[in-house]
Amino acid sequence: MKKTLCDVLIDQFDRALRTLCAPAKSRRATPGSALPEADLSPAERRHAAALMRINHVGEVCAQALYASQALYARDERTRQALTAAAEEEVEHLAWTEQRIAELGGRTSLFNPLWYLGAWTIGAIAGRFGDAASLGFVVETERQVEAHLAGHEASLPPQDQRSRAIVAQMKADEVRHAENALRLGGASLPEPVPSLMRLAAKLMTRTAYYL
Repeated sequence: MKKTLCDVLIDQFDRALRTLCAPAKSRRATPGSALPEADLSPAERRHAAALMRINHVGEVCAQALYASQALYARDERTRQALTAAAEEEVEHLAWTEQRIAELGGRTSLFNPLWYLGAWTIGAIAGRFGDAASLGFVVETERQVEAHLAGHEASLPPQDQRSRAIVAQMKADEVRHAENALRLGGASLPEPVPSLMRLAAKLMTRTAYYL
C-alpha cells in the first residue's frame, strides 16, 4: 500500500523525534565497554567529551541524511541500503551518547539545527538521482573516516574506551562507503566535496564547544 503524504510526514517527524529526544539503543555491545575507565585529568576528560560530542552530532546528521535520501530514492535496492546504513548509525548514536555521559559531558545544544540542515542537504542530493545520492554517501563517509582518524590521534592515549568506539565507527563508515560505491555511487564534481568539507569544519568547530 502506497504511503500518503501524511504518512510520510508522520514517519519523518517520528524519526526526528526519536533521534533528538529518545535515548538511542544499540543491538551490538558498546566497543570498549569491558575496558577499565581511564584515569583522565579534568582537561583530558573535557577534551574527550567534546570530541565524542562532535561524533554524536555526526550521527545525528547521518540519521537525517539517510532519512531524506531514502525518501527520495528511486530504486528499492538503494532505499534498502540507505535504511540499513541508518539502522547501523543508530548504534553509533547510542555509543557516543553513552560515552559522553560517562565522561560527564553533554550533547550539542544545536542538534535540532544540525538535523534540519542535514535532512535538507540529503533531500537535495536525493533529488539528483540515486547515483548522485549514493555518491554523496561515498564522499560523506570518506570525509567522516578521515575525521575519525584525526580523533584517534587527538584522544588521550589512555582513553581506550573512547578509542575503541571511534575505531569501530571508522570501520563501519568504510563499509558504508564501499556499499554505496558498489551500488553505483557516482563521483561528485567540484566544488561539492570542498563545500562539504567546509560545512563539516563549521559543524565540528561549533560542536566542540556547543
